[in-house]
Amino acid sequence: MVAVGLLVTLDAKAGKEEELSSFLAGALPLVEQEPATTAWFAIRLDTRRFGIFDAFPDESGREEHLAGAVAAALMDRAADLLASAPLIEKVDVLATKLPS
Repeated sequence: MVAVGLLVTLDAKAGKEEELSSFLAGALPLVEQEPATTAWFAIRLDTRRFGIFDAFPDESGREEHLAGAVAAALMDRAADLLASAPLIEKVDVLATKLPS
C-alpha cells in the first residue's frame, strides 16, 4: 500500500544536465536498499529540469528516505550540479496502480 510520497524538482546548472541525469540513474541501487520505498522514479522534465517521484506506505518510510543515502548524496553534489536548491514537496497519494 502507498499513502504518501515526495515530488522533488531539480534544475541543473548549465552544462551539468547529463551529469545530473547520470547521477539520478546511478541512485537506483541506493533506493533499491530502502524497503519502505515502494516506488521511485527519476525523470527528465525538459532540457535542464529533472525530478524524482517516490512513494511510501507511511510517514516513517518517507522520513527514512529523506534521511537516507540518496538524499545525502544529492545534497553533497547539489552545489556542483544544481542551479538552485531542490524543491521538495511532501504529497499524499490518492490512488495507485502498481505491479503485483
